[in-house]
Amino acid sequence: MIKSFGFALAVAVVFDAFIVRMVLIPAVLYLLGEKAWWLPRWLDRILPDVDVEGEKLNRPHLATPAREPDVTGGLPQQA
Repeated sequence: MIKSFGFALAVAVVFDAFIVRMVLIPAVLYLLGEKAWWLPRWLDRILPDVDVEGEKLNRPHLATPAREPDVTGGLPQQA
């Protein structure tokens, strides 16, 4: 009886790995299109806005201009 459970579990794992995850899930995501990645508005308000790829760093309106060095002549001051 244990052998049959082990065999059934092995078949289920192989079925899940090769059929479900490699065929069915990508096919369903393709059929759903953008709806597969839809996020409810209430959940969007709760979740933090994480910028993983750093796109906000490259936006020109958020960038601050670099400060010009203070050139008054003479020797630099030591702290």
